Amino acid sequence: MNKQPISIEMIDIVKQFGEFRANDGINLKVERGEIHALLGENGAGKSTLMNILSGLLEPTSGTIKINGEKVTIANPTIANNLGIGMVHQHFMLIQDFTVSENIILGSEPMQAIGINKKEATKTITELSKKYGLDVKVDAKVVDITIGMQQRVEILKTLYRGADILIFDEPTAVLTPQEIDELIVIMKTLTKEGKSIILITHKLDEIKAVADHCTVIRRGKSIDTVAVADVSQQELADMMVGRAVSFKTDKKAAEPKEVILEVNELYVKENRGLDAVKNLSLTVRAGEVVGIAGIDGNGQSELIQALTGLTKIEKGSIKLNGEEISNKKPRQITESKVGHVPEDRHKYGLILPLSVAENIGLQTYYKKPLSKHGFLNYEIINQHARELIEEFDVRTVDELVPVKSLSGGNQQKAIIAREIDRNPDLLIVAQPTRGLDVGAIEYIHKRLIDQRDCGKAVLLISFELDEILNVSDRIAVMHDGQIAGVVKPEETTQQELGLLMAGATMESIMANRVLQMEEEKQKQKAAVSVGGE
Repeated sequence: MNKQPISIEMIDIVKQFGEFRANDGINLKVERGEIHALLGENGAGKSTLMNILSGLLEPTSGTIKINGEKVTIANPTIANNLGIGMVHQHFMLIQDFTVSENIILGSEPMQAIGINKKEATKTITELSKKYGLDVKVDAKVVDITIGMQQRVEILKTLYRGADILIFDEPTAVLTPQEIDELIVIMKTLTKEGKSIILITHKLDEIKAVADHCTVIRRGKSIDTVAVADVSQQELADMMVGRAVSFKTDKKAAEPKEVILEVNELYVKENRGLDAVKNLSLTVRAGEVVGIAGIDGNGQSELIQALTGLTKIEKGSIKLNGEEISNKKPRQITESKVGHVPEDRHKYGLILPLSVAENIGLQTYYKKPLSKHGFLNYEIINQHARELIEEFDVRTVDELVPVKSLSGGNQQKAIIAREIDRNPDLLIVAQPTRGLDVGAIEYIHKRLIDQRDCGKAVLLISFELDEILNVSDRIAVMHDGQIAGVVKPEETTQQELGLLMAGATMESIMANRVLQMEEEKQKQKAAVSVGGE
C-alpha cells in the first residue's frame, strides 16, 4: 500500500486529572483514507485521547497536527471546523425528534421564515445515498432500531463536513448483520478519502477492517502495528501485557434443583404488541443458561418481566418454587435475584453519584450501610473499597462520580455489587459489552465461579462466542419464543444463526443427520480410493 499523507498526528499527549495521568505521553499518527484502530484495556486512556481530539477535553501538554498544521482544539466547535466528528458509544440523540431534526440540530439551514427543512432533507438524502446510510428522515428516533440510530449519528458528523471520524465502540450494541453493514459503510467512507479512528475491543473486527492499530496500556502508547502482520492473540497479549486466554476454563456443570421456572409467559412491548409469546424456560442451580437471539426478539422484555421492570400479561414466573410474577423490583431482588442490566446507564447506575454510592444502591437501606434511616458513609466507602480491589475496578478512588469511569469499569462495579449480594439467580444481560479481552476473561471466570458455587445464571448476549464459551445450555429466542434449546458442545454458530433467523429444531436435526450421512459417504469414498 502506498503511504498516504498524514491526516492526524498527536505527539506526546498528556492529560492529567489531579495526580492521575489518564494519558501519559501518547503518540498517534493516522494516514488519510485509512481505518486506524485504537486498542486498549478499559481505562487505558483511549476515550480520554479521543475526547481531546474532538475538543471535549484540553490536553495538559502535547501537540496536535491536522493535515500537517499545528492546531489547538479548545472545544467541539473548533473540532467540527477542522473536520473532526465523533460517533459516541452512547448515542447523543433526542428521542422525540425526527432523524432529520437530530442531524441538523445546531447546524440548521435557515430561510426567511425559519428552518429550510426541504434543503435539509435534500442534503441528508444525498449524503445517505452517497455513503450507503439508508435512513428514514421523517421517523422519530424513538421508533427506529439501534443500528439505524447509529447511522443517524454517522450522518450527523458527515452533515457537518467531517473528514476525520472517530467511532467509539461502534458495534457494541449492533447485531451481526448490522456489524457487517457498518464495516461496508466504513470502507466506503475511507474510499472517499475520510480517515477513521476505530475504538474497539473486538479483535476480529480489527483484523477485518483496520489498516493499522495503536495499542495503549495504562495511559501509554505501546506500539503501532500493521494489522495484516499480527494475530489476534498477539494484539490481545500486547494490550493486556500478558498471555490472554480466549477460552474459559471450566469443568462440566452439575445442575441441581430448579431455581427459575418460567411457564407460558406473555409480555407486551411499549406499542402494546406481544414481545414474549408463550415462553417456557427453566434454570437450575449450578448451571449457566445462555439466551441467544437477534436484538428485538423479546430478550429485553423477558429480562424486564423477570426483574419486575415490566408487567406480564399471562403466565408464571417462579423463583425457588415461589411465584414472583408482577412483584416490585425490590421484592424480586430481595428474593435473592441479582441483575446486571443490558443498559448500564439507564438501569444499572446513577451517574452523578460516587462509585461507592452506586455499589451500595441495592443494600443502602439495610444494616450495616445504614442505621435508623441514616447512611453510614464510613462503612459504605469501606465496603466499596473492598469490592473495587476484589473486582479490579480501575478508579482513582471510591469517591469519584461513577460517570468518570470507563464503560468497562462501570460494568465491573455493577457485577461486583450484584455478585456481592450472593443471589440464588444471577441474570446478566450483555455483561461484556464494550469490555476488553482481559476484562471479558475475568468476568466469564466470575460467572463460572457463581455457577460452581451452586448459583443459577441466566446469560443474555448477542455475542455468540460468549454464549458458546460460557453457557451449559443455550436457548435461542426468535419472535418472542424459544426456537430451540441446544448444548454448546453439540452445536455451531451456523446452527445458532439458523435458529435465530427462524429455523425449527426439526430442520436443524434433519440437517445434522444429512451432514452425518455426507461425512459417512466421504469416508467410504476415501477408503475406496485408498483400497485401489
